[in-house]
Amino acid sequence: MKVVMHRSAILVLALLFAGCAIHQFAAPNREWITRNGQLSYHGKKRALIGEVLVRFSNRGDFELTFTKGPGVSLLTLRTDPQFARVQGLLVGLPWSGPISHPPARARGWLALREEILRNPRGQTFRAREGDERFIVRF
Repeated sequence: MKVVMHRSAILVLALLFAGCAIHQFAAPNREWITRNGQLSYHGKKRALIGEVLVRFSNRGDFELTFTKGPGVSLLTLRTDPQFARVQGLLVGLPWSGPISHPPARARGWLALREEILRNPRGQTFRAREGDERFIVRF
């Protein structure tokens, strides 16, 4: 009886952990383009200007880090062509999922990603989604 319960417990734990797999994004390498500049964010409740670091590959991999001063990370966005992860003070609860079905709190950031990837050599990018407006200058 104890052996059956022990095996059942192991099976339940294996099934639980199998559902918790974390999406693996590509690691940046020498072929990625890296740009830094300023980002102006205007949301429903706040407006901020800070530093932005953007890295992307020609395959659609993308990273954006928005900071305010040394050590104050406001938002990080990582994507590949199908999947995204957004986390930080500006989005509340972190979100991970398919790019095609983001929650409202991630849509503006993904729209900004699309603008940057559409014209990777541009100097100024603008995006608007709902109550959020973004301007990036490199």
